[in-house]
Amino acid sequence: MEIHRYEKIWLAGALLLIVGFIATVSYGAVGAGIAMVDDEGGQIDPNAVEEHPKFGEPGTYADGPNEYDVYVVAYQFGFEPGTQEPIRVPAGSEVTFHVTSRDVVHGFEVVGTNANTMVIPGQISTITVQFEEGSEDKYGLLCNEYCGSAHHAMEGRIEVVPQSQWNESMEVN
Repeated sequence: MEIHRYEKIWLAGALLLIVGFIATVSYGAVGAGIAMVDDEGGQIDPNAVEEHPKFGEPGTYADGPNEYDVYVVAYQFGFEPGTQEPIRVPAGSEVTFHVTSRDVVHGFEVVGTNANTMVIPGQISTITVQFEEGSEDKYGLLCNEYCGSAHHAMEGRIEVVPQSQWNESMEVN
């Protein structure tokens, strides 16, 4: 049986595409630094979020020089803090967000960065973002997992303030 020359070309092209697709999927799964939500951040009882020492009073906590932990509770249809009052962080800092949900699956995306995680009830998702020195930016927070009828309105804000303003606000508290 003889295979025509053009059939060989099409067969070779199809095989190259298949190998290319497999390589692309493999790279996306292991090479791009994307990780699934796991229990590395810890677990929490979603019905007793208020009893947790940090999630009971969510907000920004100093963890070291220019390192801060922000505890956020996602709920239908907002973030606490973030929606009613913005999350304030100092410029030039590394911020680790610890996010949990008390009702349904949510998303937590810091717009303008590559910070994006899924928030599952009972799981604490952690994600770290570096906010540059000298920036006085405002970042949006979005839920990118459908969580109900008002999902489209679930948003919040992060305000990056100069270190001097941050120190003044900490002295007042």
